[in-house]
Amino acid sequence: MVYEFLEYFGVSKRVIEAMNKIDRKLFVPYEFEESAYLDTPLPIGYGQTISAPHMVGLMCEYLDLKEGDKVLEVGTGSGYNAAVMSILVGKEGKIYSVEIVEQLYQRAKTILTNLSIENVELFLSDGKLGLKEYAPYDKITVTCYARVIPPALIEQLKDGGSLLIPVGDEYVQVLRRIKKKGDKLVEESLGNVRFVPMV
Repeated sequence: MVYEFLEYFGVSKRVIEAMNKIDRKLFVPYEFEESAYLDTPLPIGYGQTISAPHMVGLMCEYLDLKEGDKVLEVGTGSGYNAAVMSILVGKEGKIYSVEIVEQLYQRAKTILTNLSIENVELFLSDGKLGLKEYAPYDKITVTCYARVIPPALIEQLKDGGSLLIPVGDEYVQVLRRIKKKGDKLVEESLGNVRFVPMV
């Protein structure tokens, strides 16, 4: 599968190349394999979804992931997003991903192990609390919407780092990017999105 069409969404060639290296079909349930390459979210069970490819690409683009970045992901889900990010941060980088649904955590762990992806570490935990033991993070990305931004995520963001999170309710959600600059937070709205709620 090639994702060159994502250039129309403003996704860079670097992100597209990373996405082309990860087979989305491996991360969707068997009954949805025929739809794996469509640009649409798909159910993965337990009320959760795998995001549409264009949204994965855009979120990676908005995060501006660099080689060597230490990233916290809240909401592992299928593990697909973490796999794509693992390529963008390179061998010197690290993805710490938190999932609260045990069945999804176990499934993602198996898939990532089978793919020999070594720079992603998964945790079964409540993402609202972040992952304090490995903080601070260069980038934090949240793959579910929150009504308010969890304070722990701001606290665990490195000075100069970026947090990407959908904020809103079941009707309206806005993707927000928060950059920490010393004692100040610089917030930016990146458009309306549609995500499942933070559990």
